[in-house]
Amino acid sequence: MRASWLALVLFISSAAACGDTDVGGDGDGGNGNGDGGPVDACVGLECFQVSCPGGGTTSLSGTVFAPNGSLPLYNVIVYVPNSALEPLPAGATCDRCGQPPSGNPVVQAVTDTEGRFVLENVPVTDNLPLVMQVGKWRRQVTIPTAVPACSDTPLDSTVTRLPRNQSEGDIPQMALTTGSADALECLLRKIGLDDSEFTSSSGSGRVHLYAGNGTPAFNATLGGGSFANATTLWDTTAHLMPYDVTFLSCEGSQRTSTKPTTARQALSDYTNLGGRVFASHWHNIWIEGAPAATMWPAQITPNHLSDLGNVTADINTGFAKGAALAQWLLNVGGSTMLGRIALTDTQHTVEAVAPTTERWISLDTTSNNRPSVQYYQFTTPLDVNESQRCGKVVFSDIHVSTGDDSASGILFPNGCTTTGLTPQEKVLAFMIFDIASCVGPDIGFTPP
Repeated sequence: MRASWLALVLFISSAAACGDTDVGGDGDGGNGNGDGGPVDACVGLECFQVSCPGGGTTSLSGTVFAPNGSLPLYNVIVYVPNSALEPLPAGATCDRCGQPPSGNPVVQAVTDTEGRFVLENVPVTDNLPLVMQVGKWRRQVTIPTAVPACSDTPLDSTVTRLPRNQSEGDIPQMALTTGSADALECLLRKIGLDDSEFTSSSGSGRVHLYAGNGTPAFNATLGGGSFANATTLWDTTAHLMPYDVTFLSCEGSQRTSTKPTTARQALSDYTNLGGRVFASHWHNIWIEGAPAATMWPAQITPNHLSDLGNVTADINTGFAKGAALAQWLLNVGGSTMLGRIALTDTQHTVEAVAPTTERWISLDTTSNNRPSVQYYQFTTPLDVNESQRCGKVVFSDIHVSTGDDSASGILFPNGCTTTGLTPQEKVLAFMIFDIASCVGPDIGFTPP
C-alpha cells in the first residue's frame, strides 16, 4: 500500500500542473469558469475531472459488501482520496459524525440500504485510488485503467468488499469474550474475517478472544493456545482501552462474581472515552448493575420473565437508523415484511427503555403478558449533551442461535459449523458494522 501511495504522490505532483480535461459539451473543463477567464487552480486528481455533454457525468457504481463478499452493507462511505490516507488512531477514540474522512476526498458517496453507491464526477485517469470505510473498517483499492469518460463503470464485488485481513486494509481492534449460550466469534467468521485475525490477547490479530463461560482455547490447527480469562479484560479501563469494540457473548447466567462493581465502573468509563460495547443477554448485568452515577440502570425497566421462544418482532421505524435497518433486512432477505422480523429462542429481560435510549426491536404483546425490548442502544457518557457523546452500548436479548457451539469444552473454531446467515444473525451483522461507525445523528434515511 505504501508503494502505491508513493506512486500516487508522484502522480499528483505532476498532475497538479495540468489543466482540465474536456470531453465535448460547452468547451470548458471541469474546473474552468466557462467565460474565457483563467481556469481555477486544480489540485492532484481534481485536474482529471471532466465536463460531459448534456449534464452527464463520469461515474463508478457498485455494492459494498462485508468481508465475505455477499452481505451488502448500509452507510459505508465510498470516496476517491486526493492525498495519502492517515493511519487510523489505535484503540477507543471519540469518533463523532460529521468529520471528513482522511485523504481529502475529491468525490464521495454513501451506500444505501441495498449497499449500493454511485460515485459521480470521478477523475479520468489510470491507477485511481478508491476507499470504502465505515468506522475503522477501511479498504483502499486501485482502479488500474482509466474509467471511460462520461459513462458509468460498474465495479465487481471483489473490489468493493471490506477487508478480510490486515493485508487488505484496516480492521477495528476487537475483544470478544466467549460464552456457553452464544457464539459471536463464529458470526465474525461468517461475515468474512480470516482465521488468522483471531488470536489471543498477546497476538497480532484484530479479534482477541477471551475466555468467559465458553470456548477456552484454539484448536491445534490454530496453535492450540489458551485464551486469557475475560476478567483480565474488563477488570480495568486501561485493559479495555486498546479495543475499539468489545463483544460480550452470553454466558448462560449473569455470573456476578466475575463482574464486581469496579469492573462495571471500568466498562462505563471505557465507553465514555469512545469504547463500544455489544452485550448479549445475561450480560445485562453490566447495565442493570452499573453504578447509579453512570445512569446506565436508569435506561431500562428490567423484568426477567420466561423465555419467549420463537416470535415475530417489530422493528422500530420511528428513527432514521431503525427505518434503515427495516428496509435493509427486507433487501437482504432477513425479513419478508417491512418492519417485522422472525426471531428464534428469544429472551425477556427488559420491558421498556428510557427516552434517552433507542429501542430497535421489541414486542408490545408477548406470552408473558408484558412488553419486551429485544434490542436497544444508548450513547455515552449519559450525563453530557448528546452532541458530546463518544461511546455506544448495544444490548441484545437475541442469541446467535444457529447451531454453532461455544461451550466451554469446544475449541475454536471447531464449534463454528454453519455457513449461511439466519435473519437474526443478519440483524447482529448490521449492528457489528453500525457499532463501529461514528457517534452522532445518522446521515438520514428516507423510506421509499
